[in-house]
Amino acid sequence: MAAEMKAFLDKSVQFHTKLEGKVGAAFSSGGVLGGGVETAVLEMTKALLIHGMIVQGTPRGSHFGAVAIGKPDPSAKKECRMLGERVAHLIKRLGPVL
Repeated sequence: MAAEMKAFLDKSVQFHTKLEGKVGAAFSSGGVLGGGVETAVLEMTKALLIHGMIVQGTPRGSHFGAVAIGKPDPSAKKECRMLGERVAHLIKRLGPVL
């Protein structure tokens, strides 16, 4: 994961317990296949879970979050839109619980 994102997540400890029950998601892009995009998504997702956040996976496409290799192509853009739709749908389903 990018150093800036790692630093942001490290500093997020100041919000510990304040993000509990909130919906989160992760996405990543990288320069080459095998460049760690899924690993980066998993690391970010672990940070969200440590905060007690709710993260929904998918049985289709990129299971952990949207990823792109190089400039996002139409397939990667579709995955990002689908991720946004899943997050929005989850928020609607949870409603006032949040």
